[in-house]
Amino acid sequence: MSSLAAPRSTAPAAPAAPGSGQGPPRRRAALIPTLALVVGAVYCLVPVAWVAVAATKSGTELFSTFTFLPGSGFADNLDQLNAYRDGVYWKWMGNTALYAGLGAALSTAVSALSGYALALYRFRGREAVFNTLLAGVLMPPVILAVPQYLLLAKADLTDSYLSVLLPQLLSPYGVYLARVYATAAVATDVVEAGRVDGAGEWRIFIRVGVPMMAPGLVTIFLFQFVAIWNNFLLPYIMLSDDEKFPLTLGLYTLLEQGASAPALYTLVIMGALLAVIPLIALFLVVQRFWSLDLLSGAVKS
Repeated sequence: MSSLAAPRSTAPAAPAAPGSGQGPPRRRAALIPTLALVVGAVYCLVPVAWVAVAATKSGTELFSTFTFLPGSGFADNLDQLNAYRDGVYWKWMGNTALYAGLGAALSTAVSALSGYALALYRFRGREAVFNTLLAGVLMPPVILAVPQYLLLAKADLTDSYLSVLLPQLLSPYGVYLARVYATAAVATDVVEAGRVDGAGEWRIFIRVGVPMMAPGLVTIFLFQFVAIWNNFLLPYIMLSDDEKFPLTLGLYTLLEQGASAPALYTLVIMGALLAVIPLIALFLVVQRFWSLDLLSGAVKS
């Protein structure tokens, strides 16, 4: 008598309990980037903390007390900075705000127009233009500084506000970001619908393209503002009148004079602390609008 063996039923494997087996390795893997971020934050914040503490010290306390021990000369340092050459520091602050604010706004507008055109229009030589801009991203600014000086000297524009503003208008990196963001954010169907409704190209760009590109344009503005605010090489080459100096160049001249007059070191440190505050305030404000734009764009899509 032959008997057929009953097939064995294979039960599905039970899922692993949370925290068993795969839990600890995942937590260890997540710990590595967290530690890297903490190390990076400490690396960036320690110099700022040193400047904030050193700004409270008098000239004698700066070189005789513990590095991170606060001093008692904050008010005196601020008064001396305000009184130095009839408040020339605030003239430098105003020049920096002009260069960074107006330069970043105009550069963002140029980047938006260029990036939108490169992303939405098809024309001969488009990729060649874009590749040329990418080459400009990789080129160090020091290579362009001397040719820019020679060009502006031919136009008799050196030692003027325009000599610092004009070279900042075209940002290859800003154009690159604008094109990438326009390609991803601006829907061609919406653009075509605007054309069918009779809207001109300029109106479509203003009413359709710019709102869709707004989060990317905020990012470009922030990058350009910080880059121009911290720029030292271009003003150093272009300007000779210290009444037109930005903060970077003005503080550099104070630091050079501090070699023979150590009392000026406290003014340099106080000036550096005050120069950081507008950047922090701008980042906090822009980050708020940046988050709102990203959220509204996600909801609309």
